[in-house]
Formats: sequence, C-alpha cells, structure tokens
Amino acid sequence: MLVIAGGAWLAAWGLLRAAAAVSPALAWAAEIMLLYVCLSTRDLAVESWPVYRALQRGDLRDARRKVSMIVGRDTDRLEEPEVVRAGVETIGESTLDGIVAPLFYAVIGGAPLAWAYKAVNTLDSMVGFRSVRYIRFGRAAATVDRALNRIPAWLTVLFLAFAGQLLWRSGGRSLKAVARLGSSENSYVAEAAIAGALGVRLGGVNLYQGKPTETPWMGEAMRPLGRERIAEAIRVMYVASALAAVCALGAQWLLT
Repeated sequence: MLVIAGGAWLAAWGLLRAAAAVSPALAWAAEIMLLYVCLSTRDLAVESWPVYRALQRGDLRDARRKVSMIVGRDTDRLEEPEVVRAGVETIGESTLDGIVAPLFYAVIGGAPLAWAYKAVNTLDSMVGFRSVRYIRFGRAAATVDRALNRIPAWLTVLFLAFAGQLLWRSGGRSLKAVARLGSSENSYVAEAAIAGALGVRLGGVNLYQGKPTETPWMGEAMRPLGRERIAEAIRVMYVASALAAVCALGAQWLLT
C-alpha cells in the first residue's frame, strides 16, 4: 500500500518538477490537470443519471443493472425504493471521497498529496473489504483510508448541509440527522447529511454476496424514496462541490 500511494505521490511530484523546469505556466497547467483527474463530480453525476432515467421509464431491471455499477451491494432483487436508496447513499459517500477529501489534501500538499490520497482510497474500494484473499492488504488500505477521511468527512457534512440550506432550507435537518446518527463512521456521517438534506431515511440491511450487513438508520422518512430523490441528490452534490471548491481556493489563497 505504501509503495502504491508513495508511487502515486512521486509520479505527480515528478511530473510537476519536469513541467516547472520548462516553464511556470506549464507547471501551473499540469497541476490543474492532475487535480482535475482526482475529482469525480461530473463522473458521479454521469453514473447516477442512468439509474434515474431507467426508473423514470419504468425499467426496474435496467435500473438495478445501472446502480450495480456504482455500488458494491447485491442489486438483482432490489425494488425501486432500495435502488434509489443505493444511489443516494453512493452520492453522499462519494461527495466525501471523490470531491471534498481530494480538495482537502490538495490544499495541504498540492496535486501530489491529492494523488496519494486517491491511491489509498482506490485501494480501499478494491481490496478494503474483508475477504480471505485480501485480509492483510485490505486491512492496511481500509485503516489508512479511514484515518485520511476523518476530517474531510466532517467538512463534507458542512458542505452538504449548506447545500441543502441553499436549495431547500434543510441545513438544520441535515445537521440534526448527523447528530442523531450514533456513529462516527466517515461514510455514514456523509450519508446522514444528505439524508437530512433530502428529508429521507437511508440505511438498513444490504446484501453483499448474499450475506446481510446492517447499516444504521440515517435521517427521517419525511418524503418517500422515489426516483426524484436521485436527481435531487445530484443537485445537492453539485452545490456542495462548488462550495468545497470555493473554500479550497480561499484556503489556498490564505496559505500563499
């Protein structure tokens, strides 16, 4: 894990050094491109919209197939509310590790540190789950990823709550959902924040390779888990992403 994360940092650092040797403008452009590929705002929306469109035309089978591409749980028997729940939970969690956390580490250590973070986060997604084959390698990735996401998770809560406040004046409800969560797990606090912003209840039992895993309840069921919640979650994610980018630029300006 250290070799992969360190290699990602070294590759980005080396590229920036080589670009700086040519011209400062080229180094600036290279850093922008390196940061651009670390952020998954557009990709998250691109992968989520097909789920919404499939539900909109009443094709539940296709919606299950589409959502299986962005979640790790079993999706072949999910009904529409559970498909929506899977999509919304993924949008909330990915706002953390696909947007806020890379920006946070970019402010601290530029594109090289953002790349190192993404390497660890990708390892966690690939091998961080418990299995006989990856138990040691996966545990290392999962432990470091959990530590790296601790501060960004709570920043994500603030950005999602602020986004909910701007869109529907639901910021207080978002913060209340996090306060009532009873868990400080990084992904759960982000999911609870978006649950509160949308006025829905997330969490429950998920199946992974046929084995049930229970997650905490998040938010209140003020509104049904209909297909429109996916579109609304994408809107919240975009606003939160813009807020995070503005704050990152402001922090960078203050630090330079």
